Amino acid sequence: MRVLVVEDEKKVAAFIKRGLEEEGYAVDIAHDGAEGALFASEASYDLLILDVMLPKKDGLTLVKELRQTGKHTPVLMLTARDTTDDILAGLDAGSDDYLTKPFAFAELSARVRALVRRSVMERGAELTFADLRMDPVSHQVWRGTREIDLTAKEYGLLELLMRNPNTVLSRTTIAEQVWEHAFDTFTNIIDVYVNYLRKKVDRGFDRKLIHTVRGQGYVLREG
Repeated sequence: MRVLVVEDEKKVAAFIKRGLEEEGYAVDIAHDGAEGALFASEASYDLLILDVMLPKKDGLTLVKELRQTGKHTPVLMLTARDTTDDILAGLDAGSDDYLTKPFAFAELSARVRALVRRSVMERGAELTFADLRMDPVSHQVWRGTREIDLTAKEYGLLELLMRNPNTVLSRTTIAEQVWEHAFDTFTNIIDVYVNYLRKKVDRGFDRKLIHTVRGQGYVLREG
């Protein structure tokens, strides 16, 4: 597995590189956003670890540009900020997870394993439910003949619902499966993302597929 670490603090970058290499990963280092963008465009990586605050090009801009070019490589964002707005900004930009500085390497390692494992598992057969269709390889989604443009987290949330149709999923389950978190602070974020997803999947259609079960969670079902 090959990992790109984009981190301007050289001691932090070296710390991450040493730890991941001890676990068998091949690790490249870039110390600014422009260099990171160049590395990511010229080589194939299984995971990107990006600091938010980078010289020349910040991490949010970098991940947005990567997603716009069609790269779906998992991204773990490193940030010194942990408010809901900061987390949402990173997730909306296209990152798959975040880790607040300072962090223990054991936690970083666990996040890396989870993201890489999920990326491998995503490569599978097309998923369908009613007139909703998802291709886990290309990350394309359609409702009827209309293609739906989703962010990385919206896609992950919809995939979880489509792999568990007619099953009520609690916020805790969603947090653990989509964000690898079970923290109360994620409750509002999950509600926000379900609302985002509902607008994209159900708006304009008479038959609604994403439903709220009061006091329990969310479910994908017809009617």
